[in-house]
Parts: sequence; C-alpha cells; structure tokens
Amino acid sequence: MADSTLWWLLAGAAVAVELLTGTFYLLMLAIGLVAGAVAAHAGASQATQLVVAALVGGGAVAFWHLQRGRRPKELPAQANPSVNPDVGESVHVEHWAADHTATVRYRGANWTVVPFGGTPQGPGAYRVREVVGSRLVVEKI
Repeated sequence: MADSTLWWLLAGAAVAVELLTGTFYLLMLAIGLVAGAVAAHAGASQATQLVVAALVGGGAVAFWHLQRGRRPKELPAQANPSVNPDVGESVHVEHWAADHTATVRYRGANWTVVPFGGTPQGPGAYRVREVVGSRLVVEKI
C-alpha cells in the first residue's frame, strides 16, 4: 500500500470520528493528515511526511485554540438576550418588600423581581438583567 493511501485513510477515519463525536479539533488534525498525504504524493520521505503532518495538524489545532480564546465568552442562557427576549426589557417597581423582592406587572402577568446585587435601590425604572426561574433579576436604569 502506498504511503499516500495510508494518510488518506487516516484522514478519512479522523473525519468520521469527528462526525460521531463532534470534536472540532479532530478536523484540525485531519488537515495535518491530509498534509502528510500531499507530502507523500510529492515524494517526500516518511520522516518528512510525519513532520509535515505534525506541524500542519498541530499548527491548525493551536491556531483554532487561540481563535476560540479571543472570542468573548457567551452569557449564560438566563442572561443572554439572544436566548431570552426578556433580558434588557424595562419594568417599573413601585415599592420593595422587606425581603428585598417586589411584584411587578410584566407581559400581562405578575412577576417577582429581585435586585441584582441583593440590595434594592428604591422605586423606579429597572432593566431586566436575567431571568432565573420565575424571577426577574433587575438593575436600576
């Protein structure tokens, strides 16, 4: 069996395992295996094929890892406005109870409101920061 055939089979196996597991890094390693196959087609020695595969695959993994680290962290679902449309909406608090909660009318229903940080800041307009269960966590506008 030719060296290039072995490299192509390994690359195909890596892609198949990635499809089963969802591990994106396996695709980066498959790129390295493809680079080894290209080196084999070019007539490089086995040692050179291994070095090319390792450098390209390892470089692709390192590049992807660095790219992922530069992206901003995603907010949890309860505080993410893309997931929860209530985040960012305004509510008006008339008064706070002694247990630092309030009841507001929002979207046609009564909701329990708790202040972000634990201490209410008086009556007035508040913005929904996150939704935890059936409670709106709010911050003063």
